[in-house]
Amino acid sequence: MAETPDALVLDLVEWIAREPRPYAEVLEVWRTSCPRLTIWEDAVDRGYVARRPSVEGMRVTVTESGETFLRAHGRMQ
Repeated sequence: MAETPDALVLDLVEWIAREPRPYAEVLEVWRTSCPRLTIWEDAVDRGYVARRPSVEGMRVTVTESGETFLRAHGRMQ
């Protein structure tokens, strides 16, 4: 069970790596009311994703650390 949050963080980072996402979309899709599943917060705290301003509004992008995380798990080349 301890691996589930890390697997979900990996899924989140991979989803964002496909294309930067609007901040509101990320929160809508990945926010949870369960205090044990803090996937969005974990990804931000670990430095895998970051909010960045753009002309369309706030976007969420994968950081270099996030790309390294994906490569380490075979999700990015």
